[in-house]
Amino acid sequence: MKELPIGLQVFEKIRASDAIYVDKTDIIYKIVSGARMQFFISRPRRFGKTLLCWTLNALFSGKRELFEGLAISKTDWAWESFPVIHLDMSKVETSGGVDGVKQTLVWQMKGIADELEIDLGGLTLPGTMLAEIIIKTSKKHGKPAVVIVDEYDKPFLDFFTDPVKAEEIRNIMRDYYVQLKANEAHMRFLFMTGISKFSKAGVFSKLNNLNDLSLNRKFGTLLGYTQEELTEYFAEHLKAGAEDHGITVEELVKKLRDYYNGFCFDGVHKVYNPFSMLCFFDDYQLSNYWIQSGGTKVIADYMKSRNLTVEQFRGMPVTRDFANCPGDIDTAPPENFFYQAGYLTLRDPTVDSFTLDYPNTEVLNSMSELVYKNMTQHDGNFIDLRTPLLIALGDGKNERVVDTLNRLLASIPYDDYVNAAKQALLYSDVEFTTQEWLYRSTILAFFRGCGILTFGEMHNSQGRSDLLVIHKNMPWIIEIKIARDNDSRAKAEEAMAQINDRQYDAPYQNAKKLAIAIDDKTRQITEWIAE
Repeated sequence: MKELPIGLQVFEKIRASDAIYVDKTDIIYKIVSGARMQFFISRPRRFGKTLLCWTLNALFSGKRELFEGLAISKTDWAWESFPVIHLDMSKVETSGGVDGVKQTLVWQMKGIADELEIDLGGLTLPGTMLAEIIIKTSKKHGKPAVVIVDEYDKPFLDFFTDPVKAEEIRNIMRDYYVQLKANEAHMRFLFMTGISKFSKAGVFSKLNNLNDLSLNRKFGTLLGYTQEELTEYFAEHLKAGAEDHGITVEELVKKLRDYYNGFCFDGVHKVYNPFSMLCFFDDYQLSNYWIQSGGTKVIADYMKSRNLTVEQFRGMPVTRDFANCPGDIDTAPPENFFYQAGYLTLRDPTVDSFTLDYPNTEVLNSMSELVYKNMTQHDGNFIDLRTPLLIALGDGKNERVVDTLNRLLASIPYDDYVNAAKQALLYSDVEFTTQEWLYRSTILAFFRGCGILTFGEMHNSQGRSDLLVIHKNMPWIIEIKIARDNDSRAKAEEAMAQINDRQYDAPYQNAKKLAIAIDDKTRQITEWIAE
């Protein structure tokens, strides 16, 4: 089998090592061969933005031999060599605060000037140094320069939890990036990537000449693997993975599609996250690779500080204006933040709107796990409820399931989540009371966070059940009612009657039915009925 390019982001190294390269050069050709020459694209982390930048670097450096056999080699691309100024903003040091950012920018400019043999003449301001490099490089080579900026927003996104400091650094970067427009006459091509969308009031307020490809359907699959690319380029790895799981290739593809596919950046095309897929093909385990690759504590702290639940963002309607320009990531509402970071993606496109949802099971389970761990961590100690839940479900023990749920409910400071429930209800047409929604959402996040296949509000022809849980091929139908006036038994009976009358279990063989009543004062399951 061909090697997996795990850890490789430089196009030249991937081609030299004969590792798998998913050919995107047909799409790249559409970008570089048109009349417009200034571009920007935003995508979440670990989606191949850096590889794209290095591919463009090699292309404009005229390294034709690296592209032999790829789609662009069959086009009329001229293969002319241009001087390339490659700015990797992920290397900007932020631990030293504002001064650290300034010093690193100066250091980076000096390094690029030395590499291109450009004399900066004692300049010390990052913006003027960048302008000097662009102008002198163009004059030295007798042709305009190509400028590539990777992760333009990394310096200020590192401070997204500190809006004041983030704005200071944003101002520094605004003065820096404005030189890219001021020196357009000396540039052949400009390409910028980042996680966050740019806003007219943000870093790009003076750089309004960029063609934003982020939502353009023509470039919806530029980054990420399509279903067709996965089966074409990883055929041998799919076969090996299927053998490892003891299933057919078709069955494995379905598992992967259900678990990892679903990122959508234009409302139409769905793609896999490359990092997750490469990690899967490396060990063949259905794990949550992407969210574990960095930033989980930051996301967990963000959710906890704002009392956020998982369900409140699902199906949230947003306008196309939101998708195009959702605002600065460090000061925007949570749905804007999660959308730009990749935890929420676009669904249901219309002429002027979308809805938001989690891209796939991997991201949904990962977010649920963060919420679950937030709920059950106190004074730095984590209460492990996952193990007893898995054992109880596997053994089909109703009493143990209820006991584990009560331990969960007892561990949660519910006052912290009431505001989140109220906020979520404003965004939906959910018919539940705030308390019932809150309990259902909490238990749902708990099951998903434990890696258990769980669905909320599962519809059939008669209605929708609160929870459908499937573990070891055993389906559980769970209905929740809230008891307020010492009527726990009546509420449990009402929940079971609802399961039976509306036949929530009809689509499933040998489904276990569990009706629970949660006392709103004690916040415990005080009565339950199982069939």
